[in-house]
Amino acid sequence: MSLAVAVVGGLHADARRAAVDRLLADVPGSVVLHHDLATAAAGTVVRTVRDRGGVLSSGGTPLVNDCACCALREDLVPELRRLAADGATRLAVVELWDSVEPRAMAEVIASGGLTVTSVITAVDPALVLPYLGNGDDLAEAGLAAAATDQRTIADTFARQLEYAPVLAVADSPEADDEDRELLAQLHPTARQVPIGHGSLPGTPPPLPPSNGVAPASDPAAARAPEPRAPEAPEVPEGQQPPGPLARAALAGFDVEAAAAAQHPACARLPAEADGHGVSTLVWHRRRPFHPERLYAALEDLTCAAARSRGRFWLADKPDALLHWDAAGGALCVESAGPWLAALPDAAWELVPPVRRAAAALDWHPEHGDCCNHLVFTSPGLDRDGLVHLLETCLLTDAEYAAGRDAWKRLTPAFDTLLEI
Repeated sequence: MSLAVAVVGGLHADARRAAVDRLLADVPGSVVLHHDLATAAAGTVVRTVRDRGGVLSSGGTPLVNDCACCALREDLVPELRRLAADGATRLAVVELWDSVEPRAMAEVIASGGLTVTSVITAVDPALVLPYLGNGDDLAEAGLAAAATDQRTIADTFARQLEYAPVLAVADSPEADDEDRELLAQLHPTARQVPIGHGSLPGTPPPLPPSNGVAPASDPAAARAPEPRAPEAPEVPEGQQPPGPLARAALAGFDVEAAAAAQHPACARLPAEADGHGVSTLVWHRRRPFHPERLYAALEDLTCAAARSRGRFWLADKPDALLHWDAAGGALCVESAGPWLAALPDAAWELVPPVRRAAAALDWHPEHGDCCNHLVFTSPGLDRDGLVHLLETCLLTDAEYAAGRDAWKRLTPAFDTLLEI
């Protein structure tokens, strides 16, 4: 019997533990592996292995090179291999510590020759907005995964939420329709499953299996296939079918497709939406931003929505694909390499097929794949004001007509942010 490995994470610790306990109860022969990084600042990690009957083993392991992922790679992967070789464990649930991000761990586990069958983020809907709005450093909250960890609560939670194809949703009495709508709009392609055996209030039925086509609002995302693998372990004969969360944990997961779905060039960004006081604005323009005007507007744009992300281009750096990632009142701008339009034809063969397909579907006769594609999601979103502000940051007709050589002579404003 092959070992299925499900990764369960999330900063909402109570929801995460409830999801893990549900999997232990619903999947016979399952065990949970958890590495507690609360003592990471002191250079140690505590590993616990348990099943539904209680703790099977517990012990400390050193934090390798002040790197949580390194420590987990050195300790977690061998333990999973041991469980796989033993043959007695049907499902290994890797419960990530609070601020550990699932993408890194899923890739570590898969690179170790093991089968990741699901990545699940556990969520309390009532806590989504408070966490997205929390710009505190993880270190200040005692949640840093290492002494050098400089992430914030908001950006960490956003990545945990958006990477996982499955959201295990807690039954939260404090959550209202606005909270659930915000969760749905932030990650509309996710499969939401209740942690218990009931149904989720106010949520539509699950979507049918994806054929890899994303919402029409984001042409580039249409190439990022749904991160699911074709095979999953079957229910042993004579046993009751598992609950919805257990089925999701065994459904299958494609690590490479999941990574492609997060790349700025072909990310599966949310579509336009409006409901229960929550809105998602999709803003797509071909004309580049004026660097100084955009820089002057950054604070207002960053604070305009609980969450915003996407890709954009600056007139003074027309060949650079730039990544926009904002949460908690803070913005991260990074270069994601060149636009495909800036590459020679021979270099296209070195680009992943999903990226080439993304460019082809959203290709402009003059600018190729260069564009601004930004998505803003928030309760109380001022759509008209936001669109107006964004439009004023674009090149004017006269500036645009001057051409690329003139654009490149514009005063740079983002060199510090981009560390150029």
